[in-house]
Amino acid sequence: MLQALHVPPELSARVPVEQRGPGRGRDGVRLMVSRGTEVSHHAFRELPGVLRAGDVLVVNTSPTLPAAVTGRLGADGGGEPVVVHFSTRGDDNRWAVELREPDPRGSTRPRPGGPAGAVVRLPGGASLVLAEPLVPGSARLWWARVATPVPALLARYGRPIRYGYTERDQPLSTYQTVFALPSPDGAGSAEMPSAGRPFTAQLVAELVSRGIQFAPLTLHTGVASAEAHEPPYPERYEVPVTTARLVNAARAGGGRAIAVGTTAVRALESAADGAGVVRPAAGWTDLVVTPARGVRVVDGLLTGLHEPEASHLLMLEAIAGRPALHRAYTEAVRELYLWHEFGDVHLVLPAEAPH
Repeated sequence: MLQALHVPPELSARVPVEQRGPGRGRDGVRLMVSRGTEVSHHAFRELPGVLRAGDVLVVNTSPTLPAAVTGRLGADGGGEPVVVHFSTRGDDNRWAVELREPDPRGSTRPRPGGPAGAVVRLPGGASLVLAEPLVPGSARLWWARVATPVPALLARYGRPIRYGYTERDQPLSTYQTVFALPSPDGAGSAEMPSAGRPFTAQLVAELVSRGIQFAPLTLHTGVASAEAHEPPYPERYEVPVTTARLVNAARAGGGRAIAVGTTAVRALESAADGAGVVRPAAGWTDLVVTPARGVRVVDGLLTGLHEPEASHLLMLEAIAGRPALHRAYTEAVRELYLWHEFGDVHLVLPAEAPH
């Protein structure tokens, strides 16, 4: 898709925008707007003037978990250190986990998964046992039996997942969006639904005052394949009846349903029927949005900038089309936009109809 595009390492956002200079807030990132193949450049704070009354922003309320825990291989804890990324809780209370190798900078590197039966000793005397790969033939994520309640383990010993392009550990609050709501059962996302990060309470209030609505849903996102760029695997989601009604009414009245993040696209499209009508829905979704499948209800998408090999770009192509996507990403590199969860954002809107 965009494999020929080179994103220089210096375009990785290494720290949150509010740590890049005095007086900067979360909404201090840049905003690139695509309308078809037309591209314009803005400050994120200008979003209320880019959208229009009657639009509805569909936001993910899943909180970010401190999903990384350091442990040691071996039943006695005498083996090599590993970092466990807790990804997704299954219906049988097993957890999908990724074992990673700690690196000297405090982040992690990929390591071979498995084998079945491998034991990892965790802090506080707990342990986990690898059972089987989450996806047959792929060794990255494994189902594991964990001999302790994982939400309590993460609350006491966990820290946010971070990757090598970031400069240092950040507190969990840095990874929570303004939309995050705690789940009664301690569920949440292994990685931040980062498209919502630049929103502040003040900006939300301004958007509402201009007639732009917000519709919440929940999708608990698992561990991304930061190196392998695999398609997403099944994730738990819920689209409540109020959100279904709000999105359907907005679109019927000429407004646009704009998903805040790829997670919101996946959840909303999973709840849409073939005619583009959203129904309340909950459970697991294995939907992968591609150009061949297309989108049925999402009219626009606000998202971060993705690696040229990332599977999420197929979703963007489904919404924007390949020429628009290529034009936007070429512009983003030329204009030195920043990538990843602390980086700048991209709003994909339908092409403006000629007057």
